[in-house]
Amino acid sequence: MAAYNDLRREQLGFFPTPVHKLERLSTQLGVNLFLKRDDLTGPNLFGGNKIRKLEFLLGDALAQGADTVITFGATQSNHAMETAVAARKLGLTPLLYLETITPPDQTIDRGNILLDKILGAEITYVSMDGRTEAEADEYAMSLAVQKKAALEAAGHKVYIIPVGGATPIGSVGFAVGVQELLAQLAPAPDYIVHGTGTGGTAAGLVAGVKLYGGTHQPQVLSMNVSPKPMAHYAQTAKLATAALRLLGSELTVTAADFHFDQNYFGEGYEQPTASASAAIRLLAETEGILLDPVYTGKGFAGMLDYIHTGKIAPGSNVVFWHTGGISALFAESEMVGQLY
Repeated sequence: MAAYNDLRREQLGFFPTPVHKLERLSTQLGVNLFLKRDDLTGPNLFGGNKIRKLEFLLGDALAQGADTVITFGATQSNHAMETAVAARKLGLTPLLYLETITPPDQTIDRGNILLDKILGAEITYVSMDGRTEAEADEYAMSLAVQKKAALEAAGHKVYIIPVGGATPIGSVGFAVGVQELLAQLAPAPDYIVHGTGTGGTAAGLVAGVKLYGGTHQPQVLSMNVSPKPMAHYAQTAKLATAALRLLGSELTVTAADFHFDQNYFGEGYEQPTASASAAIRLLAETEGILLDPVYTGKGFAGMLDYIHTGKIAPGSNVVFWHTGGISALFAESEMVGQLY
């Protein structure tokens, strides 16, 4: 256990994660392209960016005396799987409420569902039939609150983490991640690019740039992997500001500090796109590194388009933050799409 500005932080990942230049692809694209390898976070082969958040979130859970953790996501959620990993490493019991956005074949466990079951997580499927995503989120939370009450009546202590770990404590993990990156790479990058869902990672990245970026602050380019209303951006700014307060900073983040782009998610979350499939093949064929079809493939596709259209100028120093999720390549075919 370690403390970070009085926040309890549990050691879960292998930090700092590597940063390295993609030499062949940089030459091909005309930029200096680096990869921040949070796909190698650990503690197992299928780690990813959520471990940064979970070091602080589960530190808080243990500080509160929790023995059980509940969280949410889609059936193939990286966050849910990584929560189960982190919980087991710390001796906590994981309970997962998974929404069937892409209905799984429950006769054959694939991808993260297989990993969830190997980890012994208790899974409750939340049907999307007749529900919007927001309605499913609300229903899943109501089930979790009921479960929490029952478990605590039986003497347990339960800690609930919202979908994606999108809380101020979770975003602190990525603010600290920016400090880590800037210590690894000089000069500082012009851009940090990533795929974004719930906004917790984006909030942490922008907060970290504000706090640690100094005189040359990278621009964070957040490529949405699912549609979001305008209200989401204001909420993400509040999340970033709250993370800064936890880090002892009086700096403020506004919606104007973010650059979200909703042009690359196609038909929606977990729906494959031709551009993401092409991006996955390009990185695999030039550098031998894999992306996933849900997050990193779409984020990388957005970055490639920015480079090709000059939104990212030739010669720029660019970091793509590889957030993991490779197990999605082994999920339902409807999610994976046509990769070859």
